[in-house]
Amino acid sequence: MNLKRIIYCNLAGLALFASWLLFSVWLVLDDNIFFFFNQFITSEHPIWVNFLAAVNTRYFDAASLGMLLAIFGWAISLDTRPGRFWRWLGVGLTMLLVAGLLAVATNKLPYGHPSPTLSFNHVNFLTDVVSFDTKDADKNSFPGDHGLMLMVFTGFMLRFGDRRQAILSALMIAVLSAPRVMAGAHWLQDVYMGSLSIALLVLPWVLCTPIAPRCVDAIERMAERFHLPGTRSMI
Repeated sequence: MNLKRIIYCNLAGLALFASWLLFSVWLVLDDNIFFFFNQFITSEHPIWVNFLAAVNTRYFDAASLGMLLAIFGWAISLDTRPGRFWRWLGVGLTMLLVAGLLAVATNKLPYGHPSPTLSFNHVNFLTDVVSFDTKDADKNSFPGDHGLMLMVFTGFMLRFGDRRQAILSALMIAVLSAPRVMAGAHWLQDVYMGSLSIALLVLPWVLCTPIAPRCVDAIERMAERFHLPGTRSMI
């Protein structure tokens, strides 16, 4: 159990939350970033508008999932220890469990707010400019769900992968969460205050304690108990 790392991460999460609660910097950043990108969502910028709409579709969400799976597969391929399949299956299942519990918990938060496109009058909507389905609004955009799931993935790569997968996963947070912000479906604070503060407060208690490793070990031991192929005892 790395108590020092837990404390540092929790303090960073609390400081981030305090910056939103006590100061107006997030409001200024949110408004300026939203209106900067929103001014280009017009028929006068067809290439940009179609690109932005495309990266806010469910098809791009599926492609994003494929990118994360590729990083996950890369991590597995670099693990030369016996029984790596069951070990990484345990990592994946534990990650999905944590992500699912966080999704349920964040849906129960007493605070929420609509996306910027639903908060201002006379704004530009992607759906008014393109001819295909895309996401440009959300009745409750806080916290950023995509951003939080990406942070969960990054946290698990930091704990169980190596530095290369962790760095690439961290870059994916910025790359894959940016389209929602640029389209106006999320405020900047939804991702980089809401999602990040939750991740810093919760994930260390899973990843820097025996919780996650024991979950992974339990799945490995279960596979060994049933003498499944690919386990450490069978190799």
